[in-house]
Amino acid sequence: MQRQEAKRVRVQIVAVPETAGSALYGMIDVLNAAGVLWDALTSRPVGAPHFEIRIVSPDGARFRCLNGIPVEPDCSLNAAPPADIVILPELWLAVDDPMEDRYAELMDWIRRRYSDGAFIYSACSGAVMMAASGLLKGREATSHWAYQDMFRARFPETTFRPEPNLVFAEPTGRIVTAGGTTSWHDLAIHIIARHCSPEEAVRIAKVYLLKWHNEGQAPYTSLVRYRPHADAAVRRVQDWLADHFSEADALSRAVQVSGVPERSLKRRFKAATGSTLISHIQNLRVEEAKRLLEGGAHACEDVAPIVGYENAAFFRRLFKRSTGLAPAQYRRMFQPVRKAAEAPAPA
Repeated sequence: MQRQEAKRVRVQIVAVPETAGSALYGMIDVLNAAGVLWDALTSRPVGAPHFEIRIVSPDGARFRCLNGIPVEPDCSLNAAPPADIVILPELWLAVDDPMEDRYAELMDWIRRRYSDGAFIYSACSGAVMMAASGLLKGREATSHWAYQDMFRARFPETTFRPEPNLVFAEPTGRIVTAGGTTSWHDLAIHIIARHCSPEEAVRIAKVYLLKWHNEGQAPYTSLVRYRPHADAAVRRVQDWLADHFSEADALSRAVQVSGVPERSLKRRFKAATGSTLISHIQNLRVEEAKRLLEGGAHACEDVAPIVGYENAAFFRRLFKRSTGLAPAQYRRMFQPVRKAAEAPAPA
């Protein structure tokens, strides 16, 4: 028995050769399940799909996206009917790979869809495409945390927020960006909750074992990122600190290693790396603390002195400010992953 079909929400998912197939087809699967799958699995009268989904590409022709995954669009930009929702899924895009000069027709199409009243959603690096369209000028956005330097350099009029899993760019909530790679899960839950019902979003999350990342991206973010520069003194300091960051006098010894005055080193370090010298040392220590907490060989209270902090209370505050979690919370979150990865395969 099938219930009477209600008006379906028209969704168009943009696909280009840089699109990540997992995000594209994962979003299609999950949204197509809304209104149907829970009923089927619980032996209830099966409802009708809530969404009508089309894959849209610039020319509508078949192609293979990254990793050779075949994509067969439903229509081209010019042939696409009206839409309630446009989704820009994850792209395989290097952090230094420009997007602004690609797909001019697509950028114009995205802007027109927004002007026509559609909701525009992006997942992970799909936010780079949205930024290139101009829709994020003067607005807040998120994407994978690795793209924050790109946003600050190429889209300075956008306020990039690396911590949240979702960011609402304007008061009506018609522009929403989602964070790191599998944040499309969070985006799918949000779309179903908003355009179907919160109850259906919970049901779909249960079916697919989707987790809402209320902790945001901070626990997953690498605090130490190296960007190319030509300052030999700063490079010497970075190389030395990689092995000696936990030493009590790491800062003063780093100045000695550099061979330049402390004030000059601090200025040059910030100019070359984008980070202050003390922040770099702290980030190295927190990254090592994260590794130790994931491994589980040391008690939480023993980690602080190992990474260079005799004041355990200061370390806990620094760790939580950097990751969004207390050390014990971080261990509970990531130690099971480490243990599962290290478990021997069954004989």
